[in-house]
Amino acid sequence: MNEYEKLIEKILNHFVGESFKDELAMAKKEFFEKAGALDENSEHYESRMAQFYDWYFFTRELKGYGQTPLDACLLVRELRFSDEELRTLDILKQNRHSLFEFIKIKGSDIYIKDLLANKKLIVKQSSFVFGFDEDEIFEVRLIPNGDSWVFTRGFCFHPESAKKFILSEVKRHRKDPDLDPDVMMLRLIKMRYKFEQYKHVSPEMIYSNEGKLGI
Repeated sequence: MNEYEKLIEKILNHFVGESFKDELAMAKKEFFEKAGALDENSEHYESRMAQFYDWYFFTRELKGYGQTPLDACLLVRELRFSDEELRTLDILKQNRHSLFEFIKIKGSDIYIKDLLANKKLIVKQSSFVFGFDEDEIFEVRLIPNGDSWVFTRGFCFHPESAKKFILSEVKRHRKDPDLDPDVMMLRLIKMRYKFEQYKHVSPEMIYSNEGKLGI
């Protein structure tokens, strides 16, 4: 576990505790309504929960605070941070959430392209080196780490058959700054869930703006 994961865990342990039981239940309902229902027996259960906790920590505002756990943690007396943790906290706030295209692996360095920013990046000495495919687009958050980046755990890999649709959505969002990419990425997670659920249905019917499956 790296320094970023340790601090995220420390903060999350507070915001998923007993006093946040109702908040957490509300957040799960909200997320899985937007990103597709959670199947506890699915082989993808752990990855979907990782997606939820990343969203809960980095994106969703807590009802009583009007801030995300990442921002609200400094208001909590019980959470005491060292100077080093405060520096790490500032770095976490610079996270990059996007859709990425895999380019290549060189040793343990992952070369990727941020599709929304149209920028190439290198994740050096990555602890995640498996599961990447140049024909698949994936969503994740990146945390700055010197001249490199660190992946969070909330990956969502989209099938090769969805690439054309996703690239068209990315293009649409690049042109219109009023569109919210977080809303798009949640919807794409839901499409990925439907893709798992309806294996007999053509992927083009799932990854579509026609809404034939109620997405």
